[in-house]
Amino acid sequence: MRRVLITGATGLVGGHLLHLLNEEPRVENIVAATRRPLPAMRKMFNPHDPQLSDALAQVTDPLDTVFCCLGTTMREAGSKEAFVLADYTLVVDTALTGLRLGAKHMLVVSAIGANSHSPFFYNRVKGEMEEALIAQPWPRLTLARPSMLSGRRESQRFNESLFAPLFKIMPGKWKSIEARDVACALLHEALSPAHEGVTILDSRQLREIAAQVRGG
Repeated sequence: MRRVLITGATGLVGGHLLHLLNEEPRVENIVAATRRPLPAMRKMFNPHDPQLSDALAQVTDPLDTVFCCLGTTMREAGSKEAFVLADYTLVVDTALTGLRLGAKHMLVVSAIGANSHSPFFYNRVKGEMEEALIAQPWPRLTLARPSMLSGRRESQRFNESLFAPLFKIMPGKWKSIEARDVACALLHEALSPAHEGVTILDSRQLREIAAQVRGG
């Protein structure tokens, strides 16, 4: 995994993952496509454009691995159309960029409850996104389905502030998870020996992987 692409690097999980990638000696080049410019990092190329698809079009060098940490909420998006753009269309665009440039493994932050047949719009879009990626010719695809994410955001999401205490005491895969643990687990999965097919990791599994990486 020498050459990687990441989208969503300005977000909670993506920000942690970007720093982990920059510190990982087995990663030589990082392409972080964003809407707004990022602070410089020694291994990072940062194509940026308010239209993320235009930033992705600037990526031309071969890739090994793709990470997508894009995600918003209906409240932040402002409309169903804007939510679909962020959580479906741009995720698929990220995947197509990776395939175009030869990547063999894609790792995506989805969400618990992702289901294309869900009566809930958020979960349904996440499920449709997953199905679109599974239909693509990825030799290896990892779908992370975290529960509520915890960590420091630039601006706190209202629902997360309201329900955070409840999700801290939920059992198993429903318990909230630190964003840095999701990032840590994704990097570990990307660096682990290759096994073809689709892997789905819920919050409990992501937490266990992160704990193993930290040595308990």
